[in-house]
Amino acid sequence: MKLDRMPYEPGIVLDFYEEGISALGALCSRPWHDRLEVVAEGAAARLWNADGALHSAELQFASAEAGGARVAARDAARDVFPGCPLTFRLAEALCPSPPPLERVVLAADGPAARPPDPAVVERLWRTQYPDTTRWRQTSPLVRDFHFSLVALVRCEIQAIDQQWSLHRVALALPGGRSDDLLAREIGFARADAAGAGPTAWPVPDPAAWGALLGRVMEQELAGELAGVRGRQEHRLRRELDRVDGYFENYARELADRAQRGASAKMKLADRLAAAQAEHARHRADQVARHEIAIVPHVDALLLVADPAWRAALQVDRAHQPTASLTARFVPRGRRWEVESK
Repeated sequence: MKLDRMPYEPGIVLDFYEEGISALGALCSRPWHDRLEVVAEGAAARLWNADGALHSAELQFASAEAGGARVAARDAARDVFPGCPLTFRLAEALCPSPPPLERVVLAADGPAARPPDPAVVERLWRTQYPDTTRWRQTSPLVRDFHFSLVALVRCEIQAIDQQWSLHRVALALPGGRSDDLLAREIGFARADAAGAGPTAWPVPDPAAWGALLGRVMEQELAGELAGVRGRQEHRLRRELDRVDGYFENYARELADRAQRGASAKMKLADRLAAAQAEHARHRADQVARHEIAIVPHVDALLLVADPAWRAALQVDRAHQPTASLTARFVPRGRRWEVESK
């Protein structure tokens, strides 16, 4: 789920700077409606100085409509404007690295509070797995939890036209199935403050979870990357045609010179070999310049325990022998999650 960008409003951004820089330990005051005076040292001063030395500055927050000479005279260390590098540095300084893994147990509201009807859950299973020929529940439904990982991921696409986007993604554990419904509704979900949570949470596995998040983010960015890739390929083809045309003309010029004298003929082979090597180097340089790099930044991680119902099943699918498995029915999504076969 790609989150919409908030429009740039100088007053809102000034509030963010004042609260954020103060949280890092700096002193702030507002001498005017669009200015912020800052005295910083240590973590706050590292926004400007790598060594964290004492720093004093007056920040000016430009309006979104500012242009002309004011744009040309901007100082990235003092002026705040849309896309300002200082804003990115402040956001990264406020986000702990690595991000802490938070946990939440969702409240069992509505259908999740009582056992579902067996006929209903069987029908939902057959809808989810249409190739099922035989389905039998071999144990009663018991309360359980289904676990999901929700992540807030800031993505930087490094290309000729650099882009940033913010995504909230959710994936079911352990398989990593993308859960768009949870990603959209997690902000409205109610935590269970009084009920008993799961006795055993999934053990964090950064390597496996990172691979799952990478796969989900590839799907999230597919549409955006298609446009970036198209523009990059067009520009690369234009630059390669320019390079090829230059060296083709140079090779013809060398051949013309060789026809005028014997000494030129002797040097023709060496010059052509040097030109071919330089031609290959220029082509490789243009390909490297037009590469696309995706840099993800995980800003928040939330492990969600969703109320569910667990049961043992015997299932025939696609005329295969009967399989005994344990599955969880998740009322929130009205779907089954297979635990083991």
